[in-house]
Amino acid sequence: MSTATDASVQLIRNATALVDVGDTTFLVDPMFASPGENPPVPNTPNDRRNPLVPLPDVDLSYDAVVVTHRHPDHWGEAASDEVDADVPLFCQPEEADAFADEGFTDVRPVDDETAFEGVAIHRTPGRHGHGELAEEMAPVSGFVFEGDETVYVAGDTVWYEPVEKTLDRFSPDMVVLNGGEAQFEQGDPITMGVADVAAVREATDATVVVVHMEAINHCLLTRDELRSATEDVHVPEDGEQVSA
Repeated sequence: MSTATDASVQLIRNATALVDVGDTTFLVDPMFASPGENPPVPNTPNDRRNPLVPLPDVDLSYDAVVVTHRHPDHWGEAASDEVDADVPLFCQPEEADAFADEGFTDVRPVDDETAFEGVAIHRTPGRHGHGELAEEMAPVSGFVFEGDETVYVAGDTVWYEPVEKTLDRFSPDMVVLNGGEAQFEQGDPITMGVADVAAVREATDATVVVVHMEAINHCLLTRDELRSATEDVHVPEDGEQVSA
């Protein structure tokens, strides 16, 4: 746990992260599958089985779970089996019943905002791609955790006006972006690439952290490519922690 005035994020793997706000820790988008346990994302430029890499050896202590959406690289059977059934679990309203059906007893759908252990939790818009594909991939959400410091976890979204409005509204101390420039054989990327990350960097003074990289077969942008193309952006390795 962190001290009362700190905010930090520890990348576990892909979008799975521990977000500390004050002395409260949120586990975001737990994907606990073993390497190769899941099939490749279909209709993508390579056919490697997922996840591509193992979980790092880290302490997974947390107070609550937040799931931005139930796509299998953010939540899956392994997480359903391993996460305690009585943990406070925050999610999109559209997906609350699915968690309850899996046996979770403290499901807390967030329509707009709620609170937990002194932290205000706001659900924010996301657009998982462009055009019709984004409609097919919906719904997805981001979440803002507002305590002594504020962390904005954007979720699976590209750069678009509601992301900019969220940055303006909350003036976060830290922003966590899902990078990797995930894409299919057809259509534009469905998560952030270099231009999206650069747009966020231009729009905020926050500490910018990019995760969702090098773990799933359709995420084609590498960490080194993103680091070389951007400035003042943190691109952590699995297990690495970044503070605001």
